Amino acid sequence: MIYYIDRATGEKKQEKVYGEKALRFLYKRSIGRCFAKIIAHLPILSHLYGWWQSLPFTKRKVRAFVETFQLNVEEFAESIDTYRSFNAFFTRKLKPQARPIADTPLVLPADGRYLFYKNIEKADGFLVKGKKFNLSNLLQNERLAEQYREGSMILARLCPTDYHRFHFPCDCVPGTPRLINGPLFSVNPAATKRNIEILAENKRVITPLETEWGRALYIEVGATYVGSIHQTFTPEKPAKKGEEKGFFSFGGSSLILLFPPEQISIDPNLLKNSEQHLETLCLFGQPT
Repeated sequence: MIYYIDRATGEKKQEKVYGEKALRFLYKRSIGRCFAKIIAHLPILSHLYGWWQSLPFTKRKVRAFVETFQLNVEEFAESIDTYRSFNAFFTRKLKPQARPIADTPLVLPADGRYLFYKNIEKADGFLVKGKKFNLSNLLQNERLAEQYREGSMILARLCPTDYHRFHFPCDCVPGTPRLINGPLFSVNPAATKRNIEILAENKRVITPLETEWGRALYIEVGATYVGSIHQTFTPEKPAKKGEEKGFFSFGGSSLILLFPPEQISIDPNLLKNSEQHLETLCLFGQPT
């Protein structure tokens, strides 16, 4: 079972997991883990599944999905019946008023379950005590890894049930994205609690952001059935806080934001939850 803290209420809740039976098989049984490795290292399987979810007949799944996971259709930019496929629904836009942008210099870039760390070096682990991914592996650059070794990190896990567009967290000038290819393991805690290095190995895209706090790094991490990370911004063109940066196609996925040491402020309650290895459910546009 996966538990998280709902930021809106402060309550501890159990997550309702999409594809839970499949995840249990793939990551809690030895034979399943063998299948998981095969799926992760054959991106064509994720691309094929994503293509399947884009076929017209899949739109019949949308209403049942919305009802099962109790999504708020009033937030959707389009009527539930207008989506031409399940993937079109998955990459949906929201009404601007559904996610007001906080009047703070830094806001959260997406809907998701978050972990926050003021100093990565001093964190005793992310999802599990003593288990942290390797920054050098994540960034594939020793110099960069050293720059952010004691920096701040915001880590967001987007479930299949979440809004899957991601946005700029502050006013900035984004640079050119750098793709690092890798496998596509699930980023669900069922997988990452066994091997947190998944987040530093999966396919990912790294974009530098020039901000008022110095150079930050914005990292999109793909996962099982997320064969495509779409960028919708223009490199080197100034971006405003809350503007769309891109979106993920079907599946779960993660975002990682890295900031220089001792530069950003984070709500003490968010830090406290993370210290207890509990994710906090937050929404795009909320303050850090």
